[in-house]
Amino acid sequence: MSKPRYLVGIDLGTTNTVVAFCELSEPLNQQPIELFAIDQLKGPGEVVRKPLLPSFRYHPAPTQFSAADMTLPWENQVVEGDIPHAIIGEWARDLGARSEGRQVSSAKSWLSHTGVDRTQEILPWAGAQDVEKVSPIIASASYLNHIRQSWNHRHPSHPLEEQDVVVTVPASFDESARKYTLEAATLAGLHNIALLEEPQAVCYDWYARHQASAAEELAEIPLILVCDIGGGTTDLSLISAATTSEQLALNRIGVGDHLMLGGDNLDLALAHLAESRFKGSNALNATALTKLIQQTRQAKEQLLSSQAPDEVKVTLLGSGSKLLGGTRSVAITKQEVHQIALEGFFPLSLLTDTPDQRRSAMVEFGLPYVADPAVSKHIAQFLAQHQAIARQAAGQDGDAPCVPVGLLLNGGAFNSDLITGRITQLLENWRGAPITLLDNPHPDWSVALGAVAYGKARRGAQLKIGGGSPRSYFLHLPEKNKRSKALCLLAKGTEEGQEIRLSSRRFSLTLGEPVRFMLLTSPYDELAPGTTIRNGLLSDIDPEKFAALPPYVTTLAGDDNVELAANQKQRVEVILASQLTEVGTLQLECVNGNDDSQRWTLEFDVRAQTQSTDDTSEASSQSKPLSTALELISKAYSGNKNSADSATIKTLTKSLEKKLGKRDQWDFDTLRQLYDAFALGKKRRRRSVQHEQTWLRLAGYAMRPGFGAPTDAWRMEQLWPIYQQGIQFSSHATWSDWWTFWRRVGGGLNQEQQETILADIAKYLHPGSARAAKNQQESHDRGYEAMVRLAASLEHLHSDDKVLLATWFLKKATSQTDFVSAHWWALGRLASRVPFYGSAHNVVSREQVQQWLPKLLSEDWNAEPMAGFATMMMCRKTGDRTRDISDDLRATVIDKLRSSKVPDSWVGLVAEVTQLSESESKRAFGDALPNGLILIN
Repeated sequence: MSKPRYLVGIDLGTTNTVVAFCELSEPLNQQPIELFAIDQLKGPGEVVRKPLLPSFRYHPAPTQFSAADMTLPWENQVVEGDIPHAIIGEWARDLGARSEGRQVSSAKSWLSHTGVDRTQEILPWAGAQDVEKVSPIIASASYLNHIRQSWNHRHPSHPLEEQDVVVTVPASFDESARKYTLEAATLAGLHNIALLEEPQAVCYDWYARHQASAAEELAEIPLILVCDIGGGTTDLSLISAATTSEQLALNRIGVGDHLMLGGDNLDLALAHLAESRFKGSNALNATALTKLIQQTRQAKEQLLSSQAPDEVKVTLLGSGSKLLGGTRSVAITKQEVHQIALEGFFPLSLLTDTPDQRRSAMVEFGLPYVADPAVSKHIAQFLAQHQAIARQAAGQDGDAPCVPVGLLLNGGAFNSDLITGRITQLLENWRGAPITLLDNPHPDWSVALGAVAYGKARRGAQLKIGGGSPRSYFLHLPEKNKRSKALCLLAKGTEEGQEIRLSSRRFSLTLGEPVRFMLLTSPYDELAPGTTIRNGLLSDIDPEKFAALPPYVTTLAGDDNVELAANQKQRVEVILASQLTEVGTLQLECVNGNDDSQRWTLEFDVRAQTQSTDDTSEASSQSKPLSTALELISKAYSGNKNSADSATIKTLTKSLEKKLGKRDQWDFDTLRQLYDAFALGKKRRRRSVQHEQTWLRLAGYAMRPGFGAPTDAWRMEQLWPIYQQGIQFSSHATWSDWWTFWRRVGGGLNQEQQETILADIAKYLHPGSARAAKNQQESHDRGYEAMVRLAASLEHLHSDDKVLLATWFLKKATSQTDFVSAHWWALGRLASRVPFYGSAHNVVSREQVQQWLPKLLSEDWNAEPMAGFATMMMCRKTGDRTRDISDDLRATVIDKLRSSKVPDSWVGLVAEVTQLSESESKRAFGDALPNGLILIN
């Protein structure tokens, strides 16, 4: 690759993507930073160059436009996995306001949405049935690919993939969102990019414009709050400023949580206002609302401007043959927009006010927006979380609240002087004194310009924002019968790329088996690498000083060429090496103590749907009752047949409950340790009928729901081969236990594995199987009811498979007398609006559910309560109108629920966005969830 000629910064935004650049020539610090005008379609065959590339895609119908209409100045090459004729940019944004279900928006928000599979083709979320879809990764890659082709068209001798490129991300992006951003860049042909936090980019831009006077301007401003409100996220950071010997030092000392709250939420609020005027109490469908949002976005920008008119007309276009006749308009006034923006999103709240955690109605298109839209309260919470480090940076003694003296604003929201003035007033109220608003003349461009300034700083051409790690990282070391220790891995302030090795502490790890490390963080400075802190048990650690992180997990691959004796395990002695990456995340590696080149990278294990209420390690010390229980399992499934008498296996369940208490009280960590003991004896499960049935019942119970612990993915890998082996003792009871086992652990299976199971049992579930007596008997012998419940629990199946199964079960529930409750239960699980662990994009469509509902409404729910339960699951309110049933049907269902003898809570689940109770969760899931494991929707 040739030497780069340019520094390029790309702000891959939720609403707009912006590119800036400068030449890589000396003196670099004096090279001007310019915006790159991006070629894009404005209309059919009309290409314009503009500094903003709207982050929208439009998927046209096959004959909607000609090839000439979509011609760009270059021969368009799409990224792998993309559709061939997507329109990107300004025309795509405008088309979304006129056509339903064909526009992709907010791809950046989807990249950070852990509730869906971001690798799957799910966008446009409210897409019509005939619209081709793409994944959030592909959508993001398409914007970067468009930029690359536009750049290369104008710089053929210096292609973008050979330049020094920085792409910005929210400071609050988690590990997976950063990973997917890098994957999108790679798909777009940009293989060597750097990532930069957006608030830092804003600060780099400010400094680049104030280099000569920055030290003087910040002399009395020791602490700066950077507030970046984009289209989809609110990003908060604290920057400390210190001047010594006329040398200015800027350090990022605090980063906020990920807040899916931005301009999109305000657009949506205005769309709701307009919608109420168009349709009264009847809600628009999701695709119509998408069109309306494009209108309210434009209205917002006009009505919040300094030269705002008194009102703006919002037009809702018809569709199809009613395109002209169905057009309607309503007015939104300047006063209404100001009221919603200022009082709803930027109220003058108190510094002690915290966000409301209850889910609000601001949930649309599958995106999990924050419950409370008041940005003011989120800023207050952020400052409260960083009070200690803020006081330290500001040199403030005592317990009085520390409010930053400087404020740096960025994002499209702050193009409005009204909102800028309100947030300035808010901080001045909290501080009780004036604050300094640092200038940002171009909130839409600042991040891209700052990314180039960062590129200069990396080459030593201007001040680099320091501070390194904003916190210290510690390894939690639980010890049996002793107070826990915390070993410092990386001290606060460690700069990026500086590897720290804990050579004084070595770990002996088994190869081929998963290992996890529990980490803590602290914002305090006085702790250095290798320091051992004795602060008692994890639960005793002061939450003001320490916080737990998700565990780091890896499986160390062994050497296949090493010969081992029977039952001998391959071990290696390692030391831990850590460093802070350029995006402010911890990279942790196990390094072979005898071979520096042999390394195993540890990664965060983050699963959005679960959280454990127990922060202790799976390898925590065992209690005496648990040790005895594990010995009972080992004895029952021992390799020595003589050591396992028949009485032991027959009474194993009762013996375990005698030692550990009732099964439903076994905590999550205990369950996984019990499962591991059963896993060791899995080969001996086939010793007798009793061994097999007991193993299936207890091992499945201990491993449910197949995920939740960091090493469960490894457990499931080891478990899946058992499915291929099948059962040893064929009987109705054993088959039922077999299918129940796979239902219980099914959440840990991938889509291919679940499809394999469905293929094996579908012939027994098909309505035609009951027509022949022989087939009916075989279905019964094979555990038909357990198969029904298993099939309904396979949430990774494609929605088409779910529709087929649900159709079968609905027919059987209304025409047969056998297994009626099981069929109703299965229908509710298959057509549920809120999956337990699957991706929301595989939910059965609302249109299909609405076709089934008349049959369910005609049933007597007092005689068959499970039909009412199925209806509740199918009508449960999510706040996402792409999944929610119509308001008219909802009212009908609620009326019937109220007139039937069903729990009052069912009415609440249909009427409002809320969570299942413990009993409802048990009924829907088929089992009580393990203690300490919570399913989060």
